Amino acid sequence: MKKYCFGIDVGGTTVKCGLFDVKGEVLDKWEIHTRTENNGINILPDVADTIAAKILEKKLDREEIAGVGIGVPGPVDEEGNVMVAVNLHWGYLQLTEEMEKMTGLPVRAGNDANVAALGEMWKGGGAGYHNVVMVTLGTGVGGGIIVNGKIVTGSHGAGGEIGHIHVEDSMEESCNCGNKGCLEQFVSATGIVRLANKMLDESDAPSVLRNGPVSAKTVFDAVKEKDGLAAEIAEQFGKYLGTALAVIAGVVDPEVFVIGGGVSKAGQVVIDYIRKYYREYAFSGCKDTAFALAELGNDAGIYGAARLVLD
Repeated sequence: MKKYCFGIDVGGTTVKCGLFDVKGEVLDKWEIHTRTENNGINILPDVADTIAAKILEKKLDREEIAGVGIGVPGPVDEEGNVMVAVNLHWGYLQLTEEMEKMTGLPVRAGNDANVAALGEMWKGGGAGYHNVVMVTLGTGVGGGIIVNGKIVTGSHGAGGEIGHIHVEDSMEESCNCGNKGCLEQFVSATGIVRLANKMLDESDAPSVLRNGPVSAKTVFDAVKEKDGLAAEIAEQFGKYLGTALAVIAGVVDPEVFVIGGGVSKAGQVVIDYIRKYYREYAFSGCKDTAFALAELGNDAGIYGAARLVLD
């Protein structure tokens, strides 16, 4: 009988690790450094070593371990092959196959944003739902789509790349992906700063945002203080993201949108601006889709990775 599983979330700086029971209770969590030098050749051996060490420390019976789930920052196909993971300096890698050789355990792999969405569906803001779209608003914009409890991976491992939906024809700067006018350029933390600076340049209206460095946090803090210019910036943010989510709803019709990432720490005010425009543009059958804030924070990835091996 299987009692345990491991959830691994590989980031560009640290690898977050979790030991879980099969009901989703986290029994231990820890981090190791991500050694990205030499094209990331040490990353998987380091992960295998830390798993082996934890098995010894906890005196676990390998026959009782369901396996290892792992999320990585890049497209991952349904066979567990990584197309490319720029932040880890990986090219094509047969991730699942390599990890199974190193650990001697069953392994399942997925894109980190998709895996985080699975974690939020399992034990976070999307708990109780089986059709979930998660949007992570951080330095960039990540996304994960869950349909009938399963991650939508796509044929190239690029399912859920919400941040790279085209939303603006007039954008002249390039996104990190190489295209122009991506959603990420307007609703990420850096995108909100872009919207704010443009508004501050084009308007003479008084605003507390003129008193110091502008960030996504200062914008939404100013919104809460009834700052008029900040409210206009939030309206632009809400229109871009709400419209994009209305398009997504017309394709996958989720039960809930889960909003996470650093920007979401502003709380309900973020959802209020998104939902206003979402309801305006969504297909009639989708207008009442629920919205929720993510609850697992930086642990969403390890929860989702663990869930991968329990499907």
